[in-house]
Amino acid sequence: MPEGPEVRRAADDLGRVLTGRPLVRIEYRVPGLARAARCLAGARVANVAARGKALLIAYDNGLTHYSHNQLYGQWVVHAAGHDNGVDPRAVRVVLATERHVATLYSATAIALLDRSDLARHPFLARLGPDVLDRATTPRAIRARLADPRFAGRSLGALLLDQGFLAGLGNYLRSDILNAARLHPARRAADLDADDASALAAAIHALPRQSYRTRGITNDLARARRLAAAGVAFADYRFLVYDRAGRPCYGCGTTIRRSDAGGRGLFLCPRCQRS
Repeated sequence: MPEGPEVRRAADDLGRVLTGRPLVRIEYRVPGLARAARCLAGARVANVAARGKALLIAYDNGLTHYSHNQLYGQWVVHAAGHDNGVDPRAVRVVLATERHVATLYSATAIALLDRSDLARHPFLARLGPDVLDRATTPRAIRARLADPRFAGRSLGALLLDQGFLAGLGNYLRSDILNAARLHPARRAADLDADDASALAAAIHALPRQSYRTRGITNDLARARRLAAAGVAFADYRFLVYDRAGRPCYGCGTTIRRSDAGGRGLFLCPRCQRS
């Protein structure tokens, strides 16, 4: 599932080609939305933004497109007049200008919302601060960790709670905890000041690094060395995520995977002792 950095990059890509430009084609191939989308005729995109893992396209007629990619959803942008080669049966939304076509494939959570609907949307209404927002500073993150609503939770569960911070997901969870040298079973309430600061710093830094580098959470100098040696991107991208059975970069101990609710959590048992 795309996490906050991926959704933010998708929003940036869409904003560059759609914002302020006349839309020559608008299609919503979603039950119940095809008719509602007719009122978008003549509308322009005013803004494209990400809120955690949700993508919002604000039209200048007051409606807002909401979509959540879930597991398989993906936005693809290509030049008008060129086939992007993706199965047309998976198309959910098409937004086109004279120069570009933006297509949403395979997403299952899509809605057109007016201002009142936007404020009370069941997913959006429960989101915490976006982990990539400027206001989400290490200090603000430490305050969230100390909040009684979150302090009693295990870190492994807390970092997937979109009400804590929106945009964190599975790969960020594993690599943030490894960077902070914290075991996922520990609770926020049990962290001393140094551990809380280390965790807040990792929560702040790794999503931003992933956003800038298109997905790298590994040490960047190490990633450059591995890339220069011919290592595939998927094999140098992460610190511990999806690296079960391989050595920890820090100490050489074999990385382990555990499963919680069908989702893999990766850690170094030496660097992240419980």
